[in-house]
Amino acid sequence: MSRVIVWFKRDLRVADHAPLAEAARCDAALALFIIEPAWLASPECHPRQVAWLLKCLVPLRDALAARGLPLLVRTGEAVEVLAQLQREFACTQLFSHEETGPGWSYERDKAVARWCLAHGVAWTEWPQTGVVRRLRDRRGWAGRWRQRMDAPCLPAPAGFRAAPGFATSALASALPALRELGFSSAPDTPPAGESAARALLASFLGGRALGYRQHLSSPLTAETGCSRLSEHLAFGTLSMRTLHQATETAVRNTANRELAYGLRGFAGRLRWHCHFMQKLEDEPAIEWRNFARTADGLRPGDGSELQAIDRERLQAWCEGRTGFPMVDACMRQLVATGWLNFRMRAMLVSFAAYHLWLHWREPGLFLARQFLDFEPGIHWSQMQMQSGTTGINTLRIYSPTKQALDHDPQGRYVRQWVPEFGTAAYPAPIVDEASALAAARQRLYGLRQTREAHDEASAIQHKHGSRKSGLPPSGPRARRTRGADGGQGSLF
Repeated sequence: MSRVIVWFKRDLRVADHAPLAEAARCDAALALFIIEPAWLASPECHPRQVAWLLKCLVPLRDALAARGLPLLVRTGEAVEVLAQLQREFACTQLFSHEETGPGWSYERDKAVARWCLAHGVAWTEWPQTGVVRRLRDRRGWAGRWRQRMDAPCLPAPAGFRAAPGFATSALASALPALRELGFSSAPDTPPAGESAARALLASFLGGRALGYRQHLSSPLTAETGCSRLSEHLAFGTLSMRTLHQATETAVRNTANRELAYGLRGFAGRLRWHCHFMQKLEDEPAIEWRNFARTADGLRPGDGSELQAIDRERLQAWCEGRTGFPMVDACMRQLVATGWLNFRMRAMLVSFAAYHLWLHWREPGLFLARQFLDFEPGIHWSQMQMQSGTTGINTLRIYSPTKQALDHDPQGRYVRQWVPEFGTAAYPAPIVDEASALAAARQRLYGLRQTREAHDEASAIQHKHGSRKSGLPPSGPRARRTRGADGGQGSLF
């Protein structure tokens, strides 16, 4: 008799969900989501993310209940929760999606694999993005991505044979409150769940994508001109395959050439999403250490303690009081809302890395907590790319003054988020821009000219660089390309 637990992680939907589709064929099934203390205590976690997760679980629970499958939401370490359920349910199989997550989730998965082996539970994982496990190099990666994304989407199962003794009605109010998880409150969050994701997708494909390629750079236009689907992909309320296929269909069906142009730009960025996640899958250590080891020791905080002046600069950056109004406006919007458009994210990291000469790890942790759409693979790859420590990407230094002139020429955005700008209450610039950037360029370009750095860049390019994938080039001789700007979690 096949008795299965479907373990939900960052895949909070019923459509295009391979573990669910397979569970519908089993003799008895349970659905499980684990709220893990390791996540709640991690330096990337924020109450906003926890609150949004709980909002996503409500429609998921209801959609599963309508199909006769109870969703158990348990709080605890994964192995302990699974062991308890094994005693209650005597499961023979565990189904889940693969996950490319931060270090704590990687260690968790290894512990679960050991527990399953020791207790005779067959754990089957399915891919849900273009990330390929145990990839040797990037040859053929783009073709495999396309093959996965073009495969038919799986419909939501019609019904399940639920495990005896786990009545759906008894679990109708089983979600914990935010306070029970140790958080007194959280900022407001957008609508959550699979239906909310599909509504956003429909509005984007149906017209919001007009002018997308221009709108995604400016904080004035990106709020409505971007898809705003990044948090839904991060929590899996919409599958990448569903998004890809819906976008391709919309391009084919529209007679509006401008809309099709915007949608084609968006479609290309979906490949970027998985391209960056693949880097963390291939090399999990980039969450903590430099891609290019020749960059080790380049900045304070890389193997050493931050000095008081660096701490002060970091704090000013986090609080949006650097004296650079575009930087401060962007940081304040992000802290208040949990979202910021891609170019302004890149500018924030560039400013921390080059103007303030801060190592990427602590700014990266602060940003990870603020982003509702935090996606570890994209985040840490981009933190390093924008900080100049990958060894292969073009050094990209953003001028806050130029960004303001280009994307907020009337000062509307700055006035909205930094109302004290222009008064005595607003601080002077925390650094002199010209001298700070001259020093940063001298250190980084000097480092990249060494034989050791060139040799290492070749090895990094072989392992992590794109291969005829429709992606912009990378490498020591790469030229500037618009797509290479990226963005921490919101590539689109």
